[in-house]
Amino acid sequence: MEVTMHYICNPLNINYRYQFNADPRKRGLLQICREAADPSMILFGGRYYIFASMSLGVLVSEDLAHWEYHSLPKELPLYDYAPDVRVMGDYVYFCASNREKNCDRWRTKNILEGPYEKLEGSFPFWDPNLFVDEDGRVYFYWGCSNITPIYGVELDPKTMLPMGEKVALIEGHPETIGYERVGENNSRLPASEEEIERRYQAFIANGRVCEDQIPEGVKPLIRGMLSDKPYIEGAWMDRYQDRYYLQYAAPGTQYNTYSDGVYVADHPLGPFWLAENNPYSYRPGGFMPGAGHGSTMRDKKGAYWHTATMRISANHDFERRIGIWPAGFDANGQLFSNQRYGDWPMSLEAAAEDPWRDPDWMLLSLGKRASASSSTEGHGAELACEENAKSWWQAKSADRSEWLQVDLGSIYQVYAIQINFADDKINIPCPGQIHPGSQARYIDEADHVTQWKLEGSLDGENWFVIEDKSRAKTDLSHDLLIREEGLQLRYVRVSQIQVPFDQAPCISGLRIFGRGEGEIPAVPDFTAHRDSDIDMTVAIKEQEDALGYNILFGNSEDKLYHSLLCFEAGTHRVGALIQGREYFVRVDAFNENGIRRGECRKL
Repeated sequence: MEVTMHYICNPLNINYRYQFNADPRKRGLLQICREAADPSMILFGGRYYIFASMSLGVLVSEDLAHWEYHSLPKELPLYDYAPDVRVMGDYVYFCASNREKNCDRWRTKNILEGPYEKLEGSFPFWDPNLFVDEDGRVYFYWGCSNITPIYGVELDPKTMLPMGEKVALIEGHPETIGYERVGENNSRLPASEEEIERRYQAFIANGRVCEDQIPEGVKPLIRGMLSDKPYIEGAWMDRYQDRYYLQYAAPGTQYNTYSDGVYVADHPLGPFWLAENNPYSYRPGGFMPGAGHGSTMRDKKGAYWHTATMRISANHDFERRIGIWPAGFDANGQLFSNQRYGDWPMSLEAAAEDPWRDPDWMLLSLGKRASASSSTEGHGAELACEENAKSWWQAKSADRSEWLQVDLGSIYQVYAIQINFADDKINIPCPGQIHPGSQARYIDEADHVTQWKLEGSLDGENWFVIEDKSRAKTDLSHDLLIREEGLQLRYVRVSQIQVPFDQAPCISGLRIFGRGEGEIPAVPDFTAHRDSDIDMTVAIKEQEDALGYNILFGNSEDKLYHSLLCFEAGTHRVGALIQGREYFVRVDAFNENGIRRGECRKL
């Protein structure tokens, strides 16, 4: 049956290119992984475009669900991070990051065919963002550091050169803004000066270099890296009514708490104050966490969407993906983005109509019995059903006879299946020349394929084909299948697998979504306690009828905009609070049959 709505299931179902990262600290060892991050998403000429770091191209879509990859001209700085794009009149303006030289801009009236006109830059910058106000005045924001702030300046709209001096706009305050703290679950405050110096000397000793061999300008960067201070980065500006919303990312892309906060002002260059709803894009739990360094835009019908960076960071800190979530402004002008079930299937039409709509289909595969033709040590089949992108099943060989199977335990109505392929440590020569720069690497330009066949069964003996991509020409490592009419299934099996570089196949998530016919969970029993100005503890009493829980919190009972999805009861620490703010907390429970909303309590 033809799909009548448009669905996504984060991470976005696109081609993520392989990176061959050269780490000088590891004496030539290559760290190989897929990456796309820091997405800038725009609507231009009736189509949507996503420009993402380290992709060598642009993603194009008519509907936000189906994306096609197109290469970009090689004269663009495609090896520079955080490409920024903005529509200004008939043109799209493009630039990217470089700390070592003046950053140029390019503009075009045709993104895919060009030509691109070069505009000479006048200063270096990192994590750029261009903003065109309603009166035609142009502003520019940049910054990516745990030492310096995010800056802003007005630009001449004809020359795109600065008019006046730069203004410091956003700095990190991890002592009072909990979500800015580094570490898993915002666990660490910045180190003392004495501790930073100790780490610095240990870094020199471990690297076996003399301090006078390190350039003076590099020493502060090394100390900053060792300081546990948050990176304040990834600026993006939106105007809503008469106010300006300067968005930024913190604390670092490798953490599960990578999020986007927002400051508000009455003028594009401030002064800015911290918005009431912060961080507005935050999802530290689930299969693949992270929702930081992104962009916010309106679609063809006026609905808001936020796209941002999701984290794996298993083979390399910058092993990352892209997600899209519904967003908007509430009646009080607070910017929000809904990530409560942020890596489950979502109808784009339904989310546009109601950004806070609960998912129609529940997670069926969590903790279910999985088996395989073979498994390597430490990579058993059960890991494909534990909802963790950092772990995976791995077959012993690359032979097409390898398979992975999930038994749901009983027959369910299944509507969506997402197959998430992972990469174990790949040890192959670099296929091209390493590109120098702040992140020396080679981006693989080859068009690989990821192939498989998916089958279903009611009894484990008689099988039927759900989808056959055993001869596919695409390389989709997070492929999504939708069956709006539903399928009666108990067993799901993926076989006939072939992945890039003739690896033994790895699957981090064979995720199955649908609906059971049983009872939804009981109302969860929990306590919530504020442990400090910026920390709280939520203790959930275990209940047999729940598969997981969603901890929701916010600054009023009807604005529980933040969430932490967890799959176990017990004690959970949330370190994303802001000093001096009041909070309300609710815990919802879910299982295969639906969601039970809990009671909201003042913290």
